[in-house]
Amino acid sequence: MRPADHTGHGGDPTHDHQGHDHSGRPAKATWRMAASATLHCLTGCAIGEVLGMVVGTALGWPNAPTLVLAVVLAFFFGYALTLTGLRRAGVGWREAVRLALAADTVSIIVMEIADNGVMLVVPGAMDAGLSTGLFWAALALSLLVAFLVTTPVNKWIIGRGGGHAVIHAYHH
Repeated sequence: MRPADHTGHGGDPTHDHQGHDHSGRPAKATWRMAASATLHCLTGCAIGEVLGMVVGTALGWPNAPTLVLAVVLAFFFGYALTLTGLRRAGVGWREAVRLALAADTVSIIVMEIADNGVMLVVPGAMDAGLSTGLFWAALALSLLVAFLVTTPVNKWIIGRGGGHAVIHAYHH
């Protein structure tokens, strides 16, 4: 096992920062890479998801508008975190938006299907109040399930040069 270097590539000299090795083939995706990409995505999604669920529940909204708000906010915060990092790295707005969409869209979609699916199947979770353990336990479980479901998807996408592989060069 190689020690990790500052680029996060584990010292792999064949990696060219574009998600491909020097032969033009996609770089080998590791579980660590996939977990890192998923945690990045989960951070933004969790902020939006929790905020949406809390706001919808606090306002007494029905399930559908609460879920819509949670999904919209999850996409917003998921993309916002990626855009912030890319802009900090000096990437222009147009390119940053293009890269964020390419890097995060599939991951966020899978994550949102998983976590909202859990909230819908846990009996009473969507109707539980903010002061109940059921609401918070179901929400925590939904985010854990989303992580577990999305990590293999991200590994597959990164292994094909997509997802977070397209922005890996900007992670310094």
